[in-house]
Amino acid sequence: MKVAVIHDWLNGMRGGEVVLDSILKVYPEADLFTLFYEKGKLNDRIENRKIVTAFTDRLPFKSKYRWYLPLFPTAIESLDLRGYDLILSSSHCVAKGVIPDPDAIHISYVHSPMRYVWDLYYDYFPNRSGLKFFAFEAVSNYLRTWDSVSANRVDEFLCNSAFVSRRIQKFYRRNAKVVFPPCLPQGFKVQSSKKENFDLIVSAFAPYKRIDLAIEAYRKNGRPLKILGSGQEYKKLVKNLPSNVEILPHRPRKEVEEYLSKAKTFIFPGMEDFGIAPVEAQGHCTPVVAFAKGGALETVVSGKTGIFFQEQTVDSLNEALAQADRKDWKSKDFQASVNRFTEEKFIIQIRNTVETIKKNSHGRRGG
Repeated sequence: MKVAVIHDWLNGMRGGEVVLDSILKVYPEADLFTLFYEKGKLNDRIENRKIVTAFTDRLPFKSKYRWYLPLFPTAIESLDLRGYDLILSSSHCVAKGVIPDPDAIHISYVHSPMRYVWDLYYDYFPNRSGLKFFAFEAVSNYLRTWDSVSANRVDEFLCNSAFVSRRIQKFYRRNAKVVFPPCLPQGFKVQSSKKENFDLIVSAFAPYKRIDLAIEAYRKNGRPLKILGSGQEYKKLVKNLPSNVEILPHRPRKEVEEYLSKAKTFIFPGMEDFGIAPVEAQGHCTPVVAFAKGGALETVVSGKTGIFFQEQTVDSLNEALAQADRKDWKSKDFQASVNRFTEEKFIIQIRNTVETIKKNSHGRRGG
């Protein structure tokens, strides 16, 4: 069986690439297709294989790849998948829109429907006037139409949370099976370390992550906060930081793990589709204070591994922090929570899904 794996772009090891890495463990001989590829930014399992890129990878200013968003549907459709029997797309943008052979099986693991043209459109583009706005409005309309129509090219949808499953049903009118992503290795045992006097955020700096809300909450409460990450909001966030808040961009993975183990509390202020970092924090017996919406409702156990705040306001977040300080957290509760998110469970469900669809497709095609 000839297998192709599709991923939107390859320019760093984030949550989507963790999922991709596990898919490639299931199909180590698969060819990998993508819109952009930056060599040296991913692990060996991803990079040591045939990687086919679309024409977008040969355009200038690759570091500004989001500028080419209107070209993404054409680029993903330009990938030649003739002769592949099984296509697995790992999609948070356009990867699920590839054009498969008529007899190929296409399974798409959707991290999220395109956030910036669907439910988070107004978060990404708050300025609703001017020529730039009208230009993107036209592009967004086209992308929404394409995104809905291209969903018909997928035989089976998988996704990372019930929250995303509901969005797939809303925007694509398709059902999606929830398969939790592989956040932790097989047989993982929680690690409880002595906590230090700081709270922690590990996140990309995008508007919907609401790092700005956390900074304002800590400006008021005066607690030490370390923020690990980088992204489009970096310049905005570093301006006028209170002295108790520190931003540490581009930290190596080993150092991130160290911060996760020593942090008193992990802060998750945005609405996420899933969010691997809160699961990793729980793996270090670090309680999570999270906004009560989105994937966090499925990963954090209220009162056992974290506390939810109900409104995205400074006072609501600070009240939840005070509640977390009063709790007596237990390692057995963290272990029970993270057992749901191991790589072993993910791989088993991917294999079972492929085998089930192969059997059903074989019957429909008459052997």
